[in-house]
Amino acid sequence: MNMSFYNAAVGAYQQQLRMDVQSNNIANVNTQGFRCERVSFGELMNRDVTGINDSRLPTGTGARVTQATVDFSARGYKDTGRRFDFAINGDGFFALYDPETQEISYTRDGSFTMAQFWIPPAEDAEPEIDEDGNEIEPQPTSVWRLSDNEGRCVLDPQGNFIVVDPEDRDQPLTLGVFDFAIRDGLQHADSSRFLATERNGQLYLGTGEVKQGLIEMSNTDMTQEFIKVIESQRAFSYCLKMVTTSDEIESTFNNLRS
Repeated sequence: MNMSFYNAAVGAYQQQLRMDVQSNNIANVNTQGFRCERVSFGELMNRDVTGINDSRLPTGTGARVTQATVDFSARGYKDTGRRFDFAINGDGFFALYDPETQEISYTRDGSFTMAQFWIPPAEDAEPEIDEDGNEIEPQPTSVWRLSDNEGRCVLDPQGNFIVVDPEDRDQPLTLGVFDFAIRDGLQHADSSRFLATERNGQLYLGTGEVKQGLIEMSNTDMTQEFIKVIESQRAFSYCLKMVTTSDEIESTFNNLRS
């Protein structure tokens, strides 16, 4: 009897985890470049029991969420006409570099902007001498780069920062498109970004074509998401019904003993 309680409790908790994924997909239906996730289930510990005529019958202890795989399919683009909006037609990601943490992340959200960054002077920089003979300590210099507006720099195909001339904003910009042989295992980060792991293998230049003035929309399909929400709700209610039924049977057995 305790096994039925355990299976029902595990099932209800796993459906709650599935609902968390579905709600996150729905919440990002209008997030640019967002990639929804799909929940996969797997069996928990299995064993065989002896049935009629000594036959071996499989039995288990329920199911669990094994992973939430990312759906990388595209569903459409929005024409914004803005100078620093980009979209990738095909496979690949934009690369972002965080100067503070030195972290490199990847995204399909190409809503970029030009941002000012301050470059500290070199350690061996010599001080300048003014007209009065006084030393002037080296000062940081400013440079304008293409950025995601959160302090990260967009990289070109060679992995360098993309410098923007504030006096000539119409100059052509070359953005890098990068991809992995194995996308499964990319870690979902904030702001529609992904972090690479050892599982993804070697990084290489992607085959996607960069389109200027476009933004890629979220690939969340509201119809499919609501269908999965209904499935999770019903499965959750069935698990709770199983707990109630098991409790009633347990109570009946206890009353028979007395």
